[in-house]
Amino acid sequence: MFTFTPLLGAQSASPASQSLLEFDGGIKVLVDVGWDESFDVEKLKEIEKHVPTLSFILLTHATTAHIGAFVHCCKHFPQFKNIPVYATTPVISLGRTLLQDLYESTPLACSTVPADALAESSYSLGNTNPNILMQAPTSEEIANYFSLINPLKYSQPTQPQQLPNTPPLGSLTITAYSAGHTLGGTIWHIQHGMESIVYAVDWNQARERALPGAAWFGEVGGEVIKELRRPTAMICSSRGTGLKKAVGLNQRDEALVSLVRETVANGGSVLIPSDSSARILELAHLLEETWKETGSQMNNAKVYLASRTAGATMRYARSMLEWMEKGIENDSFDFKHITLLERKSRVTKMLAQTEPRVILASDASLEWGFSKDAVRSLASDSRNLVILTERIGDFGSSNNALGRYLWEFWNEKNPAAEGDAISVASFSGEGTQVSSRSARAVALDGQELPLYQQYLARQRQLQTTMQGDTGAALETSGAVGDDWSASTSTTSEDSDDEHQGRLLNTATILRHTRKKLGLSDEELGVKILVQRKNVHDWDVRAKRGDEKVFPFVAKQRRADEFGEVIRPEEFARADEEEAAPEALREGAKKENEVGQKRKWEDLTIQTRDGGRQKKTRKADTDDKGPNDGGEASDDEPDDDLEHIEGPSKVIFETETLQLHCRIAFVDFSALHDLRIINNLLPLIQPRKLIFVAGDEAETEKLAEEARTVLAARAGEASNAVDVFTPDLGDTIDASVDTNAWSVKLSRSMVRKLQWQKVRGLGVVAITGRLAAASLASSAEEEEDTPAKKKARLDAVSSTAENDKMDATPILDVVPANFSTAVRTVAQPFHVGDLRLPDLRKFLQAAGMTAEFGGGGVLVINGSVSVTINKLTNRVEVDGGAYNLTDRKSDGVTFYKVKRKIYEGLAVVAGS
Repeated sequence: MFTFTPLLGAQSASPASQSLLEFDGGIKVLVDVGWDESFDVEKLKEIEKHVPTLSFILLTHATTAHIGAFVHCCKHFPQFKNIPVYATTPVISLGRTLLQDLYESTPLACSTVPADALAESSYSLGNTNPNILMQAPTSEEIANYFSLINPLKYSQPTQPQQLPNTPPLGSLTITAYSAGHTLGGTIWHIQHGMESIVYAVDWNQARERALPGAAWFGEVGGEVIKELRRPTAMICSSRGTGLKKAVGLNQRDEALVSLVRETVANGGSVLIPSDSSARILELAHLLEETWKETGSQMNNAKVYLASRTAGATMRYARSMLEWMEKGIENDSFDFKHITLLERKSRVTKMLAQTEPRVILASDASLEWGFSKDAVRSLASDSRNLVILTERIGDFGSSNNALGRYLWEFWNEKNPAAEGDAISVASFSGEGTQVSSRSARAVALDGQELPLYQQYLARQRQLQTTMQGDTGAALETSGAVGDDWSASTSTTSEDSDDEHQGRLLNTATILRHTRKKLGLSDEELGVKILVQRKNVHDWDVRAKRGDEKVFPFVAKQRRADEFGEVIRPEEFARADEEEAAPEALREGAKKENEVGQKRKWEDLTIQTRDGGRQKKTRKADTDDKGPNDGGEASDDEPDDDLEHIEGPSKVIFETETLQLHCRIAFVDFSALHDLRIINNLLPLIQPRKLIFVAGDEAETEKLAEEARTVLAARAGEASNAVDVFTPDLGDTIDASVDTNAWSVKLSRSMVRKLQWQKVRGLGVVAITGRLAAASLASSAEEEEDTPAKKKARLDAVSSTAENDKMDATPILDVVPANFSTAVRTVAQPFHVGDLRLPDLRKFLQAAGMTAEFGGGGVLVINGSVSVTINKLTNRVEVDGGAYNLTDRKSDGVTFYKVKRKIYEGLAVVAGS
């Protein structure tokens, strides 16, 4: 059995994607934990409901639409981070930098506490909604959550980890294949029994400059690879198929470069909003190569990449060249012509310049990130240009994103180009007024503080009831006050970065606040060995990560072995001592007074002019090149988002922009189009086809096209092809056994069965006679002896009435007088899935040489070749005439190879 339920991303303009796959036995698989820029927790309710029953989670792309809610779920949903998660290495690394950029850029990413969760409080605020923010994750927590994800390589079949108290997974395997579109983007293949599922959302068949295409085809030949062919069900996205026609890579790149060249020549600046981790790699590579080749033509314009995690993203990209297109150079992302900007102060300084600039900024929706600051600065000048690189979806809220407004404005001004992938002609804003909303976090005041305290108390009670270990990540009621930062600071310099939550990082606070939080022994986890007295054992079976390692907390030493106080100023570096030796000692003495703490990574010294400057530890800047955000001076003010200590709420401010700049569109989303999918579906030949991840119009249009194409291929009526377009929450039954019936086997039939094991499955051939339950039961009773009848009646006396009501037919043995007539029907046959790599191992173990030649041919002893015909799925053995001299000789390679092939298959005879 296989059912599919879209939780987000079906029949909707929102790009967010969440899908639930359910297999026989209660196995539930969640694919993607996407979100959109509304950051509405109501869109995560379905995930929260299914968390206790999920078997594992799969992630496809490192974009907000596919992974945006991952950290939120880990932090706020009990037991979520205990579920096994699988993704490719680039998705893990780039997803981490994406969400770090997201949470540092906007307070809305934390999401607000739902109004219904505050309605039960005794502190009434009337009908007003205070928009109280949930607790924000720290950078350490984000890194820890992503470290829990299991990395996979392409074409690597993997059996997911089994969780306690979840249904057995059996022989279920998952395999990742390249999806293109993003670095590490994945097409998932899930095999469970007879069910073969291909989950392909947001893929791109074309190869790009830096990113490879989707891996539908093998390296040799034009056939779809065997694992992705003839699936039980194929889940495919419809987003992007509304374009009239696709354009080539060179035409797309040339269109964008020509727009940039024209704008720069007229003295204007160009803004290209994009995501901060996925498609930004392709755009940055294009601009770098363009400036390298034609820099003299644009020597008066500089290129900037503005993202809070730009340096980390590019360092990850340089370390994952094996995931990129073949031929990519080692220094492709070691930029010489692009300056990385990671601080808002540097972005503000850059925007204040008057010379032409090309700005590649996050994000595409212009709701968060530096792209919103850039469009405010550039909107008033008609010489400037904003190039939209993808269609901006509707998030379903009353306040649409600024990017969505620009996209609708471009469509309104250019109706003839609707559906085109490129519009080189740009349109002026003509002074149109645009409302832009910004979010800012402020501290709670008045009755909002006790209101938030009661909400935390209810959450802790809920998590304690569910026996989750995330309760430690919530603040205590006593900590929500003036002493917020003091109660949550860490006392150990060597605390483990992989510990989850603030309390897991702080052993001292755990020891003194256990009763206040009401933490149980299970919530403390393995920390109980050091936090509780007379506890010397902890069950680590089925545990993961730090829960399997004996805890250790390094205490901060205040004195050395001889009892002398350690003075930090005596260990200052030479440059610090030379800069201000006396001020350093005075500052260090003040910071080391009782009750004072200093962060180990920061050293504050007093300069000679009486000011104060902040020194950063060398490890933070040594790995940054000149373009990795390390150009800022140490005394440069950092006016990034104001960090509010303690609980906070979000307030919205609206400003009006006069839109005089020009707007253009060049599709850099790199998604499959209608022509590609119509050509590919007949080659894949799915038995069931499900379309999601698109708006209603393009989904229905693609479904009609698919029905026509598949019906023409099969020579059947169009209504005979199973093509589904589910809405949100609709469950689709796409099982391979939709025409199966249940029968019972008689005891005589069961005694005759001779089961054979084939890759974990039991296989047997049956020749029998189907009879009604009453007739078969009467026949069996006639064969039984009186003693057997009495024993059987005693055993089933309590369920006799239920047995009489059971009308399931029974499959019985064929009577002796019918055996001759059916004997020729049940001939022995071979069952199994022969794989050439497995055959190669068998032959090498038998002392033969077996190596792969060109075209997937296995050559044995240099004289016999074995291939598998992709069309008929038959094994073809070619031994040559000189190997047929003696059929009975064990030394003949041809017959030894055939014998090994038959040994790898199960011979099933009729019973």
